[in-house]
Amino acid sequence: MRPAPTTGELCEFLDLYRDQFGVAPICRALSAAGLLIAPNTYYAHRRRGPSKRELWDTTITEVLAGFYEPDEHGRRRRESLYGSVKMWAHLNREGIAVAKCTVERLMRLNGWAGVTRAARPRTTISDPEALEERRPPDLVERRFGVLAPNVLWVADFTYVTRIGGRWCYTAFTIDAFADTIVGWHVATTADAGMVAASFHHGVEYRSRQGHRVTGAIHHSDAGTQYTALHFAGQLAEADFTPSIGSVGDAYDNALAETMIGLYKCECVPQGSPFNPHGFHTPGDVEAATGDWVHWFNTQRLLHRLGRRPPAEAEAQYYAENHTDHHVGTQPGSG
Repeated sequence: MRPAPTTGELCEFLDLYRDQFGVAPICRALSAAGLLIAPNTYYAHRRRGPSKRELWDTTITEVLAGFYEPDEHGRRRRESLYGSVKMWAHLNREGIAVAKCTVERLMRLNGWAGVTRAARPRTTISDPEALEERRPPDLVERRFGVLAPNVLWVADFTYVTRIGGRWCYTAFTIDAFADTIVGWHVATTADAGMVAASFHHGVEYRSRQGHRVTGAIHHSDAGTQYTALHFAGQLAEADFTPSIGSVGDAYDNALAETMIGLYKCECVPQGSPFNPHGFHTPGDVEAATGDWVHWFNTQRLLHRLGRRPPAEAEAQYYAENHTDHHVGTQPGSG
């Protein structure tokens, strides 16, 4: 149930319509509706000026408008993707000590909201030749919780848009520990080469960070791109153990599915902070995806990480564990 309006809110209503209807008639109408306010209360309120709460509301409203309202170029800041809870966490991380209920109320009052994920169309086409006896087993079994980075990587891809009569796709490789996107690749052909490029991007990314990746699990769905013998050979060469979920079962790769959903609602839509003017070339998709991945890894707040970005969670792990070796080698352990 919505709380009753405050005296200040009733006085704001009177400010809007007093010249048209008069203060006393409005007060009588409001009182008849159960919203008690007398004319002398209104005039006293106007004489004393805004309250501390009203001044604070005005300040926070201006701060929020800086995130949710477009600038002179029609661009919105990346945090405009946040709902009220993440925005509240973001403001407090920035040193603005505001209550969560205040952020929720002011966002609702101004019609500001974060983006929501839509259902994702199916892109996986299972390989009818990849028989159970030669397809890698499911080593994860929906247990995506791991105790360290570089224990479990998950992978998936999605279509983005049609450019020049051809579909454009993006493949992702994600470290399950903190949802860090370690690798990604944009292509106009959804083949094994695309997912292999995303995987090798991840290996190179970890190498540049100075972290060894040995004996990790690479988990994906049963798409033809991931069951190709050539890709399996590349995993083995990099000392990764392949894992394939059940055919056609999205829950067996839920972590990657969730990441794809975030990408599709935060980066891809025209008008988003990463795609303000639409995609016209594959290069546009690459540039937007690169910006989104960097923001996601280094700044985007994730609920499951205590509203911290992935890079911060990984930095804490390495600070507390002065080693490059894994402390947990099986998904779901602990």
